[in-house]
Amino acid sequence: MTSYDDRENAFETKFAHDADMQFRAEARRNKLTGLWAAGLLGKTGDDAAEYAMSVVSADFEEAGIEDVVRKVAADLGSLSSADAVRAKMAELLPVAKSQLMTEL
Repeated sequence: MTSYDDRENAFETKFAHDADMQFRAEARRNKLTGLWAAGLLGKTGDDAAEYAMSVVSADFEEAGIEDVVRKVAADLGSLSSADAVRAKMAELLPVAKSQLMTEL
């Protein structure tokens, strides 16, 4: 292999790793958002964990975060707004990334 091929393979590997880490961080953020919302809804234990997983699953409906925002805001009703959910998600993304880094 030439050094160019080695470099190309290294970039491809890094891109795949970065994409995987971003996916995992977003899924973790969605879970944390679900746990936050579950607390507002008065859910605890297995009910909270089940609700958090339903929030994670909601993210597969479309690209971006709006599918999660719609679900959580609708479930919370008057307890929160879509803007508050977006703000919480923005707050939780660095937390999710930090949690993933400590697991490695």
